Amino acid sequence: MSRSPRKVVIIGGGLSGLSAAYYVRQAYRKAGVEPDIVLLEKEEKLGGKIDTLHRDGFVIERGPDSFLARKTVMSDLAKELGIGGELVTTNPNAKKTYILQRGVLHSMPAGLVLGIPTEIKPFLKSNLVSFSGKLRALLDFVIPARRSTEDESLGSLIERRLGTEVLESMTEPLLAGIYAGDMRKISLQATFPQFGEVERRYGSLIRGMTTGKKPVETHTGTKKSAFLTFRHGLQSLVKALIEELHDVEQRTGTSVAAIHARGAADSSTSDRYEITLSTGETLSADDIYVTVQNFAAAQLLKPHVDVTPLEAVNYVSVANVVLAFNKKDIVTEYDGSGFLVPRKESRNITACTWTSTKWLHTSPDDKVLLRCYVGRSGDEQSVHLPDEALTELVRKDLREIMGITAVPLFTEITRLKSSMPQYPVGHPANIARLRAELAQKLPGVYAFGAGYDGIGLPDCIKQAKETAERAADGLIR
Repeated sequence: MSRSPRKVVIIGGGLSGLSAAYYVRQAYRKAGVEPDIVLLEKEEKLGGKIDTLHRDGFVIERGPDSFLARKTVMSDLAKELGIGGELVTTNPNAKKTYILQRGVLHSMPAGLVLGIPTEIKPFLKSNLVSFSGKLRALLDFVIPARRSTEDESLGSLIERRLGTEVLESMTEPLLAGIYAGDMRKISLQATFPQFGEVERRYGSLIRGMTTGKKPVETHTGTKKSAFLTFRHGLQSLVKALIEELHDVEQRTGTSVAAIHARGAADSSTSDRYEITLSTGETLSADDIYVTVQNFAAAQLLKPHVDVTPLEAVNYVSVANVVLAFNKKDIVTEYDGSGFLVPRKESRNITACTWTSTKWLHTSPDDKVLLRCYVGRSGDEQSVHLPDEALTELVRKDLREIMGITAVPLFTEITRLKSSMPQYPVGHPANIARLRAELAQKLPGVYAFGAGYDGIGLPDCIKQAKETAERAADGLIR
């Protein structure tokens, strides 16, 4: 028997917000409650950082370009939306990844799992780490394990177990590429808690990662691919969600000024909240899902709860510089997915994806597409340069690293300001404390997204799904 409609307001129309609308509708209806959903987004378009450009036969991602295949919640959502057939894997012939070392590209040694060596012979042969650095790394087998479960920085763990050279030459460029962060400041428990578990269980990162190493399978169950995307770009998922949510009021160009509680302590009270928009208009809500960046969420929640856990998360600005070339003008042989640049190399770019080699659908056969990344924690100044100056810095690095002197057919620059959340040490406990206070003082108000429990696209979808399902369970009781 259906109950009266429940007013739900979702603040933020990125992937977290769109996913929340999808799963709220699904979970609430399963609980016998019809949700009346309003989705609010301050920008003029939905989808957040996901932004696909189709130009001259190229498929160009201005924001994120793929997602981890092993986090199946995203491919599951794609199948539910009827676009599972558009999922594509990386080029199986482009498995190599290179790391820059003293201006020269070196292939990552076989068996490097998340920056941790799991095959000794390839590691010992690698030129990325000196002989003394390799000996230091092998001390991981005998150094006593840290038994405490207290949080520490990701860099602290790696440096303690494997030494400074492995951290700076292997692990940092790999993992910092994900977070654009400083490994010595980012929380272990919020990023790779399994590393701490491995140390406690096996007494050695190398031993533990070798024992637990498993091949990564794609959604097909046949080809091995760590990453997936969509043939026509990640925008396909956003478009499918927008179309599926045809019965949800989707309001763009609309920002929220304040959240007011009225009788919120009683979870059965209708219209527990009033939301004031920047225009002065007000909306009533029974439940509110806050999916905006932490600093924006802090402004809305500050009058009601301690938002220190949100304010502790710094956001880094980065830029993507995409360059297209005629293949005949490029002398470099592409036999991998791209290269990573350690912080100590002091380059302008932090990484370069050989996009047209890694993703065969992204470029015409006679063209080459490169995507260079600029900006990381403590090194964001280049992100804000004028287009011409930023392009020249990137081209300078490509000339010196890859010998590319050709003039690009075109260049696409995207600045993603305050886009990469940096989880501080203690972050999981901080967020747990925040959510406990929200549940007590603002029942029916939920906060999640990239700044909370994982920055990847599947992480955002998972948080939305789990939050909606928990909220719906509470309606049944």
